[in-house]
Amino acid sequence: MGQIILPRRMFLWCMSVIYMFAFVSLYLQVPGLYGNEGLLPARWQLRYSGKPLWDQLLSSPTLLWLGPRLGLDTHTAMELLCLLGAALSLAATLVEALRDSLVFFCLWLLYLSMYQVGQVFLYFQWDSLLLETGFLCVLVAPLTLLRGSRAVRQHDGVTFWLIRWLLFRLMFASGVVKLTSRCPTWWGLTALTYHYETQCIPTPLAWYAHQLPVWWHKLSVAGTFVIEIAAPFLFLCPLRRLRLGAFYMQVLLQVLIVLSGNYNFFNLLTLALCLSLLDDQHVHFWLRKTRKTVPNGSDFSSWLTYMVELVVWALLVFGAILLFDVQIDWEKQSVSCRTAFTYHQFNQFLKTVTIPSIWLGVLSLTWEMITAMFRCACVHGFLKRFWGTLQWTMFSAAAAAMFTLSLVPFTYVEYDSNASLWPAVRQAHQAANRYQLVNSYGLFRRMTGVGGRPEVVIEGSNDRVTWTEIEFMYKPGNMSAAPVAVTPHQPRLDWQMWFAALGPHGQAPWFTSLLYRLLQGKMDVIELLQADVSRYPFHQQPPVYLRAHRYKYWFTEPKEDGSHPQRWWRRVYVEEFYPTVHLGDAFLESMLTQHGLKDKSPPRRAPDAPVTQALRWVRAQVRGLPAPLLLWSLFVSSATLCLLRALQGSGHKQPAEEESSAAKVNPQGPKETSTDWAGDGNALTP
Repeated sequence: MGQIILPRRMFLWCMSVIYMFAFVSLYLQVPGLYGNEGLLPARWQLRYSGKPLWDQLLSSPTLLWLGPRLGLDTHTAMELLCLLGAALSLAATLVEALRDSLVFFCLWLLYLSMYQVGQVFLYFQWDSLLLETGFLCVLVAPLTLLRGSRAVRQHDGVTFWLIRWLLFRLMFASGVVKLTSRCPTWWGLTALTYHYETQCIPTPLAWYAHQLPVWWHKLSVAGTFVIEIAAPFLFLCPLRRLRLGAFYMQVLLQVLIVLSGNYNFFNLLTLALCLSLLDDQHVHFWLRKTRKTVPNGSDFSSWLTYMVELVVWALLVFGAILLFDVQIDWEKQSVSCRTAFTYHQFNQFLKTVTIPSIWLGVLSLTWEMITAMFRCACVHGFLKRFWGTLQWTMFSAAAAAMFTLSLVPFTYVEYDSNASLWPAVRQAHQAANRYQLVNSYGLFRRMTGVGGRPEVVIEGSNDRVTWTEIEFMYKPGNMSAAPVAVTPHQPRLDWQMWFAALGPHGQAPWFTSLLYRLLQGKMDVIELLQADVSRYPFHQQPPVYLRAHRYKYWFTEPKEDGSHPQRWWRRVYVEEFYPTVHLGDAFLESMLTQHGLKDKSPPRRAPDAPVTQALRWVRAQVRGLPAPLLLWSLFVSSATLCLLRALQGSGHKQPAEEESSAAKVNPQGPKETSTDWAGDGNALTP
């Protein structure tokens, strides 16, 4: 693989932005979710038993244990950690020197601290993915703050390879689980005929995508399988044009998902992982910046490379046509396709490729290590060569350890392969599991809502006669309200409402807490439903009674003339989800007791310290602001500043480049080094 200076810098900048999205989005929801009067108070997760601090950190690795020592309660400490993470990630976005290994370690530790007490509202795959990617950033990022230099390190290719391996695991597992789940919609290629209207929070474009013909949906599912199962093997291919082709396939899939669904920062994080497939040469191509390239090999080797690439693409296309029996009907102007293989055949395929894919990863990582080792050997000066070799040894060992640990969750897709792993590997994974260093993935395992999208609607009343529906900001409810676009914000209560609708209320204990807090009129919880409290129907006085019903929702169909209908949704009543309750109601009290949602003792009041006062002031400034607007305002502002600095830097570099060009005419002039490449890239990336 060629130089990866620019893709690595782009990746670290993107990770800074994604961390900022994650921390700010979570900060806005902390009081309603985890506050002392929230749905699931975080203090319930931290039992102060008098044990030493070190023992507490080992049992649950979170910085929130330090809260009492700083005079802060758990809720206030969570807000402080979120603001620290948001400020640090914003600073890293603006200042390249802060995209440092130590800074990324702090960001990872802060998010891990929140994850440990986040309970069901933080147990999403993208939270685990952010933690795993964030830890890898500690290895990928330079130690700028300690060394004072951003020069290229010889082992950068080794650590950056771990990002590529993570992308491979993520995409391959996401494709495989769709078929191993035996979901009839994935096997019948009809999943997308339901997906757009049944996903958690669709965008307005999802309505239009849902109206596409069935043959297009089926063809799209087949294409998804090709992109998620077949294309990832190209990530580990030594031929760069094959990797670039796989890169654009992944980008296409992620962009389409972003346009049709609100999946917070998950797709943005996946796009950031895709940067590991690029090299400097291709980034220069994007920037229309020409570079002199040294011919690599003879004409015969170049011709042979082209032929191999052509054969690979031909096999990919031919295999897709054969496995999905793709046929074109020219008369009807449509394409028909079906799954032309069985579950047993696919299971045999998994048994065949899982272990070889591990060895393919071993070969790819070994090649990166050997290449980096030779680069270390070519460094001039004994001390520099020794220091480079020492770094190569440490980071190569770390990369090998992370790769080995990842084999346990990777082989979850195939039982026999997982069982064949060494017991020591599984024991090491078990020991590191609490830190979320490596995780298993598998998105959209089964398609829900095949018979209609289940949706829970909460109603409130003061007289038990007139009932008013309580609408959420983001999830479907009002049939005339258009779907919203909220990426990169994740409304975590809205997401859990989607999961709650899939089963009885007993499977979502927090729902009882939600009704209890609404009956009490707790403003922090109300703001989870409506940031503008005036839009909450009971903002002046809490409802006396609450109940919840389950409906089934569907997208409406276009009118006969093809125009958009007056309503976006249609629905039918299904059943009662939660009975009518009021404060002091016997059923409500029994559910609160059963799920352990009642306080046994009142929360300790935090002292009115300067830190607490400052946190209250910050909370007052953002109260009522729409989360997506705040996130995009921060991003646009920081990206604009980075762009202006880059343009200013490129302007200063032009005279220097002219002098350098003149110097190169003199054969005794200075030679360009890899460090010059790194410096040259400062004006190209934020």
